Amino acid sequence: MKILITNDDGIYAEGMLPFVKWAQKLGDVTVIAPKVEQSGKSHGIDIHRPFEIKRIDLLPNVRAISVDSTPADCIRYAVLGIREHFDLVLSGINRGFNMGQDIIYSGTMGAAEEAAYHNLTAIAISTDPKYYPNASKHMDTVWEFFKRNRLLEKHRLYNVNIPENGEKIYITRQGPEFYSDEFVNEEGDLFKAHGKCVYEEGDDLSVDTHCVMNGFISICPMAVNRTDFRLFEALQDCK
Repeated sequence: MKILITNDDGIYAEGMLPFVKWAQKLGDVTVIAPKVEQSGKSHGIDIHRPFEIKRIDLLPNVRAISVDSTPADCIRYAVLGIREHFDLVLSGINRGFNMGQDIIYSGTMGAAEEAAYHNLTAIAISTDPKYYPNASKHMDTVWEFFKRNRLLEKHRLYNVNIPENGEKIYITRQGPEFYSDEFVNEEGDLFKAHGKCVYEEGDDLSVDTHCVMNGFISICPMAVNRTDFRLFEALQDCK
């Protein structure tokens, strides 16, 4: 199996090496990841400036390429630059949960979505910042669940969130807002967004936020087509 790994924490992020070493059990690994942290860059790409792309030494027998741009651009370079096919794209493991409606901001999810746009199978994986980079210890459990239930044969894009000590796995749907921000004036005209958790407790384990916050691993199938099909059908009689 040919595996492509990217992230939004940067190619030198603390969690990269444990994750790559785990993925090597599955097949041949290539890493194409941002040169520096790109958290919160969502699905952004850079089309107005040239940016650095170069080989680096990361691990023996692992081709590693640093891209001075966004996670989505890392996938674009893999598909449109080196023009290779990968059997599986793994985006993560991210330092911080990506769940609920906040995934729209996630560079981790943006990379996985870009891969799915190009008909590649992709899994985004995230964890509690306090547990990072130890979450790779759970990947055997997660991967066995994927294999046992043949998830990658049924769909090509999933979002996984791993809490500390999470063992049991639930298939979930996207929940409500988990994080928010306050804009704080730091000096003169300079403002900075300060994040805060706005999660409201619940026990419906079919919702990704409730599943994770109750201590279970969430696997959420995602869609890249944003059409509201119910409304689309309802509006077919419009003239």
